[in-house]
Amino acid sequence: MMEAMSQNNPNPKEELYAVVVGLVQGVGFRYFVVEKALPLGLHGYVRNDSSGDVEVVAQGTRPALERLLALLRQGPSAAQVQDVRVTWREPTEHINGFHVRW
Repeated sequence: MMEAMSQNNPNPKEELYAVVVGLVQGVGFRYFVVEKALPLGLHGYVRNDSSGDVEVVAQGTRPALERLLALLRQGPSAAQVQDVRVTWREPTEHINGFHVRW
């Protein structure tokens, strides 16, 4: 019975890779992402890209990741999000916590 339970994990961990495009640097976007991701139980990081975009890697259950994605499309009040490019994938590394990467 325990073997069957471990094979049918109802909430497998997934990874969301997102690139947020628009006026998203210098407006508190990275800290907004951390603030929203932690209560959702997500692990990962957010960082500025040299192109002016913001890159997000988040790991967790699909419902929590979809909630974060909706928040990324909105952003903090000072941001102007034009697009969010999304890739769903298997987790590529084990990440503890959710933080800003430099």
